[in-house]
Amino acid sequence: MQFEHDVVVVGGCGHVGLPLGLAFAETGLDVVLYDTNTAVVNVVNGGTMPFAEVGAPDALTRVLAAGRLRASTDAAVIDKSEHIVIVVGTPVDRYMSPDVEAVARVITPLTDHLRDGHLVVLRSTVYPGVTKRVARLIGMLGRDIDVSFCPERIAEGHALTELRSLPQIISGTTPRAVQRADTLFRGLTQETVELEPEEAELAKLFTNSWRYLKFAVANQLFMIANDNGLDYERIRHAVTFHYPRAADLPGAGLAAGPCLLKDTMQITAFAENRFTLGHAAVMVNEGLPLYVLGKLEQRFDLTPLTVGVLGMAFKAESDDPRSSLSYKMKRILIGKAGRVLCSDPYVTGDPDIVPLDTVVAESDLLIIAAPHRHYAELRTTKPVVDITNLLGNGVLV
Repeated sequence: MQFEHDVVVVGGCGHVGLPLGLAFAETGLDVVLYDTNTAVVNVVNGGTMPFAEVGAPDALTRVLAAGRLRASTDAAVIDKSEHIVIVVGTPVDRYMSPDVEAVARVITPLTDHLRDGHLVVLRSTVYPGVTKRVARLIGMLGRDIDVSFCPERIAEGHALTELRSLPQIISGTTPRAVQRADTLFRGLTQETVELEPEEAELAKLFTNSWRYLKFAVANQLFMIANDNGLDYERIRHAVTFHYPRAADLPGAGLAAGPCLLKDTMQITAFAENRFTLGHAAVMVNEGLPLYVLGKLEQRFDLTPLTVGVLGMAFKAESDDPRSSLSYKMKRILIGKAGRVLCSDPYVTGDPDIVPLDTVVAESDLLIIAAPHRHYAELRTTKPVVDITNLLGNGVLV
């Protein structure tokens, strides 16, 4: 069967789908980004990135001008595309339990658009077994359709570089699905690693859980050093300096974002709550805002103070506030301090964010939550809580 487009990315205007679509289009493929958000579709078609991603604005300009990429709210583009990449993953609910039917709920309304010859590629994190569940669902249609799971492993902000440089994990429910997925992604990178679907699903979860565990170790060590009046960053520098076995010891900081906690809890559910290291990591990382504020309360009466929180994104140099622990810090402070002000040079869409100069001028105490380079030049005589030691202040409080 002949298709009009090479690739359609379902959920294509988000942080995972849009960089992938750009990368495919830059290799010469004809790409459509299918998204139900009309506003963001119009933004992308107008040549503007809806979020920050290094190199993406220029790439978007190039592929739009070449006619190799467009965004659409019309689901009919799925019928006309050979490869259907679905970037909807498995979320967790308010009780941190995986919603294993979330991907199926997205695909079910789209089944009328699936045709013989399609390759359906699940791209975002899914709970183990979801790929085969989707394959069974699609198999009930009685059409000749391949199903694959090829997890993304990029770091937000570095997607276009990492899509081309990192090996791609490939899996499929049939040998033909594996071969077709391998051919598709070898257009981006020459290194691929083949796994069974459940192996690939766990590989993605293991990757994010491993990072989350490392951040928890760093934050626990930071607390131990700080409780004893010692500078964690000076110690970390000594530990890692020209010593490869400790080179991956991270700095301390608010470890969050849309994936790490969620994926750690998915492994916990899959392991029937026997992932004790995962539980411990959650307690450490999610407890860091409380630790910091507890230390502050030992020195200050927060009740009459205005406290400024600097950096509302989930990590440095990002404009993405999803699951950011800066907002947890803010929520706790609202119950403890007289007033809370927040600033971030990148985050948009939050009406409570005010300019940095205003926060510095009106606050009695400042907390650097997301260590944007923007704050490295901060000059003030007011107390600054510098969790990541961006300013080189040493001990937290």
